[in-house]
Amino acid sequence: MAHQRAHTGRQRNEAARQAILDAALRLFGTSGGDVTVGAIAAEAGVGKQTIYRWWPSKYAILLEAFTAYGSAVVPQPDTGTVDGDLRAFVVATFDGMTEAAPVLSALMGEAQRDPATLETLREFTDRRRTALRALLERGRARAELPPGADFDLLIDQVYGVLWYRVLLGHGPLSPRAAAELATGLLRQIRRD
Repeated sequence: MAHQRAHTGRQRNEAARQAILDAALRLFGTSGGDVTVGAIAAEAGVGKQTIYRWWPSKYAILLEAFTAYGSAVVPQPDTGTVDGDLRAFVVATFDGMTEAAPVLSALMGEAQRDPATLETLREFTDRRRTALRALLERGRARAELPPGADFDLLIDQVYGVLWYRVLLGHGPLSPRAAAELATGLLRQIRRD
């Protein structure tokens, strides 16, 4: 259902911006990459010119929306142990991305064609990697993880499983799979 908004002029209106971001997530979530800027504008109740004034493409809108979504659905847990933190983080990540799988697929497809989308997607994934690294560093500071632990490899494995399952539909992003992955990775890193 389209929402009508009063004309806001050239100044960026936060309500219109949020309506556009929400519309992009909804439409991409149901249609994948077959969404147009016109459809996003109609869904958000704004003109196409408003969108083009603020974003260069529909994928730029989607990446901004997805960045906010990722931060909201995957908070930085602090359960008191690295085991609990990693499990909570991976479970929340998998759970949040289950709904967003069509959006992730559309973004990855566009990133293969458009260098600007690829760069923005890298920025998004770098932020998610940084959040996971902070959690692991906290575990190392509490002496729960060995000093020489390879956090890059562990982080690659978390997101590698996520992307593999999203892009190929190999398996679900279930809480059980997330918890088992977290447990296995902690065993691996402590063994090394």
